[in-house]
Amino acid sequence: MKITEITIRHLQMKLKAPFTTSFGTFTTKEFLLLEARDEAGTVGWGESVAFNAPWYNEETLQTNWHMLEDFLIPLILNKELNHPDEVNEIFAPIRKNNMAKSTLEGAVWDIYAQQTNKSLAKALGGTKVKIEVGISIGIQESIEELVALVDGYVKEGYKRIKVKIKPGWDVDVMRTLRESFPDVAIMADANSAYRLEDIDLLKQLDAFDLTMIEQPLASDDIIDHAQLQKELKTPICLDESIHSLEDARKAVELGSTKIINIKIGRVGGLTEAKKIHDYCEANGIPVWCGGMLESGVGRSHNVALTTLSNFILPGDTAGSSRYWEKDIIVPEVVAADGYIDVPETTGIGYEVDRETVEAYTVAKKNYK
Repeated sequence: MKITEITIRHLQMKLKAPFTTSFGTFTTKEFLLLEARDEAGTVGWGESVAFNAPWYNEETLQTNWHMLEDFLIPLILNKELNHPDEVNEIFAPIRKNNMAKSTLEGAVWDIYAQQTNKSLAKALGGTKVKIEVGISIGIQESIEELVALVDGYVKEGYKRIKVKIKPGWDVDVMRTLRESFPDVAIMADANSAYRLEDIDLLKQLDAFDLTMIEQPLASDDIIDHAQLQKELKTPICLDESIHSLEDARKAVELGSTKIINIKIGRVGGLTEAKKIHDYCEANGIPVWCGGMLESGVGRSHNVALTTLSNFILPGDTAGSSRYWEKDIIVPEVVAADGYIDVPETTGIGYEVDRETVEAYTVAKKNYK
């Protein structure tokens, strides 16, 4: 294949309700949507998961556009490609900037799947026809509001409840949830809000039979997490610390983690995500697919990735209606009784609603 044209759009989508984590509150999601076209006219879609400020990592929407325009697109445009894995190799000399890399690589994977007459899931080697999904819940105004939210999602059939925590919103919250929902799979996500000196507090969470504690310590750490894991019964799941297969290998060998959250954007694309998946499967480390408040395009890539065999824990890929009044794909991603049916049509399996995309677009640029 040869990518002959690329369009980048800056979109703004208003969330149905504010989403609060330990590093901020979101009411509107701003993101880049990338459209790539090959010489035969086949269109592929990719989505940047970078926020408009460097809360989650050092990347932002603005830096992603810069990297795509000045470095990544020139490396790919009009270059003959036999397989999307080659994109990972071509981008290797560009350090980090994984979310920018993933944006373009995802569109190439979409085109490749269509060219080979496969769904993206099948092109990746996935086998599942439906995936289990959980829900991610931000920090609420009160524990009572949180319990009411969780009760609704449990009744909807979600297979796992992820709750954001931070200092002052942790032990009492998790105790109340466990008392209210004794048989529900519950996990805590700290987004690096704690330090090793908080070990006595974090050990209190062992009493609540949590599926995992996600990224309790610093976003660039695997050393202190290894020390913490020795003291905890609850499995530690690493998120922000894992940017590559090498990061995953080192963390596993050090004993820093028992579970890994694979986010496509964080690790630089589907090819690297597959490599991490395969390594973890060979070493008995379960993985799951985390979410970044994606629109339907990014969500469709998550669905496809989760069909790989070692995604044995429910991910964050809830239905579109959980976040948006109107998504940018047709049909929307639908979760029913805690499952999403994997699309069987070629490519990402959903049609992009161009009218809605244009309504949400605040800037765009074309590259040939």
